Amino acid sequence: MASYLKTTPTREGWFGDYGGAMLPPPLEPHFKEIREAYDRISKSAEFIRELRYIRKHFQGRPTPVSYLKNLSDLCGGAQIYAKREDLNHTGAHKLNHCMAEGLLARFMGKTKLMAETGAGQHGVALATAAAYFGMECEIHMGEIDIAKEAPNVTRMKLLGATVVPVSFGGRSLKEAVDSCFQSYISQADTALFAIGSVVGPHPFPMMVRNFQHVVGVEAREQFIEMTGELPDMVAACVGGGSNAMGMFSGFIDDDVALYGVEPLGTSSALGDHAATISFGEDGDIHGFRTLVLKDADGNPAPVHTVASGLDYPGVGPEHAHLHKTGRVSYTTADDKEALGAFFALSRHEGIIPALESAHAVAFAMREAKNHPGKSILINLSGRGDKDIDYVTQTFGFGETL
Repeated sequence: MASYLKTTPTREGWFGDYGGAMLPPPLEPHFKEIREAYDRISKSAEFIRELRYIRKHFQGRPTPVSYLKNLSDLCGGAQIYAKREDLNHTGAHKLNHCMAEGLLARFMGKTKLMAETGAGQHGVALATAAAYFGMECEIHMGEIDIAKEAPNVTRMKLLGATVVPVSFGGRSLKEAVDSCFQSYISQADTALFAIGSVVGPHPFPMMVRNFQHVVGVEAREQFIEMTGELPDMVAACVGGGSNAMGMFSGFIDDDVALYGVEPLGTSSALGDHAATISFGEDGDIHGFRTLVLKDADGNPAPVHTVASGLDYPGVGPEHAHLHKTGRVSYTTADDKEALGAFFALSRHEGIIPALESAHAVAFAMREAKNHPGKSILINLSGRGDKDIDYVTQTFGFGETL
């Protein structure tokens, strides 16, 4: 039987009822060009060889899997492991697809990379790829996130990127995507819009998943080497969902329980969270069909989470599909749990996680006590350097949590 990854999505980019490409007519030929270019190079030995070289000699792959003994002892029950994407160059999983998108852009003859960013990790990764390939770079970022993630803004500028502040609407990730799409329309002949997650019109949900597949492949091999067996549970945070799809794709055909952890923010009330799968409904956003958090008028609703990279009222269409089929279970962690996990991992393991990744840590800490004799592998998708100023200035050092 053909594997899941070989048969999903369809040629038209549908993951069951979700996905597709709903584009304004001026962009249709450009996305067709991207699809055709990806089809040509994705199985090319030359492309694969250069991407492997970059991953090994520039990114520092493979990243390790770490056994979190101290955290496991603290929580009791299951043993907790982490795939250390925080040790990937630039500090998160985002570079895995950004370097590949840079190679794709070069193949297509583009001279510029552009994208949205929330927490800034995708922006930093794309600015890094642009510097590596000698291209221009334009990053759109909401004003709220610029204030929260100042270290990443500085990094983007040091790498030569132009950072475009987005001041309308909620001034966060959704608006950054809107702004970047608008800017891209007039530059599509010379630029590639390197979408930062498994979202957007086809082929990006498929492409980004496939470029992130390396995370799951490595983690599966490493875990078996360490323990002699597969993990019982695999978990990752989910906003748009690129780190989770990278991780899940390595285990999708295995008898392994998969868990996506969404941000519950401060409450389950609309506007207080960004848990799209948990509370959303079918809808269209940014050129694709998925689950969407909607307001009373049916428009994408305001969202909140302490983690800027999860601050999105939609979700990747493949996640919506995996939820509908039941292959992945989706749950939540709120701001307080994520912050508690942020401090716990820092103090008990010497690893400062990104606030996004801390949602997966929170899940593992919560579930460990309920699963004695089992193993939990999380994707530690990024490091928390970008978050330390915001966290300590806003919440201190965790004394009141």
